[in-house]
Amino acid sequence: MKRTLMSCAVASLLVSGSALAAWPEKPIQIIVPWGAGGNTDTVARLVAEGLQKELKVNVNVVNRTGGAGVVGHDAIAKAKADGYTLGIATVEITMMHHQGMTALTYQNYTPITRLAVNLGGVQVAANSQFENIVQMTDYIKANPGKLKASGSGLNSGWHLNLIGMLDSMGLPPSAVTWVPSEGSSSALMELVSGGIDFTTSSPGEAKSMVDAKMVRNLATMAEKSAGLYKDLPVFQQG
Repeated sequence: MKRTLMSCAVASLLVSGSALAAWPEKPIQIIVPWGAGGNTDTVARLVAEGLQKELKVNVNVVNRTGGAGVVGHDAIAKAKADGYTLGIATVEITMMHHQGMTALTYQNYTPITRLAVNLGGVQVAANSQFENIVQMTDYIKANPGKLKASGSGLNSGWHLNLIGMLDSMGLPPSAVTWVPSEGSSSALMELVSGGIDFTTSSPGEAKSMVDAKMVRNLATMAEKSAGLYKDLPVFQQG
């Protein structure tokens, strides 16, 4: 897999009939299964800001992390069906049950809209020895198991991003050690501190650290250069 997309959908448990006439009468919460600062959290906070202006009530974002996304997705599914809990369900909800992590599937939610499609990428710290994606992939081939990477939880979308990258190189998942994290924000902090060698998060999640010259994007997982990241190398063309 040379490209990984992460789709975010709002899931809501609503009541029907006359009970909705006075809605909303109290604050609304949006549950995010991943840590603060990542793409999912950022999208949720933008939605919360817009809803707050439109509905004239407080809309609070609650980060329910843990279990590689299971904890937060479970909290969304089990929320009281009164119209006051929304959640950001990410692509992991389509994979968790296949991995035996939970019985939840996308069928446990009422989708409202797709909020974002996030392109995968590869990032290194500003002081990394790797100047481009070819240097890094050559190193991985010559030194399987030596590098460490992160981006989110075990078996998450960004972990799948790494596995797909390695598969396209003819290498097993064990060729790079995956270090689970609560989301891209914490993974990028670990990258800057030297705890890992690269991340497979989206360029958007890394933008603030790239702008601060703490992190560098090596490549995107796009099929071709386009859009916001047209100036970044494409992994499959490397």
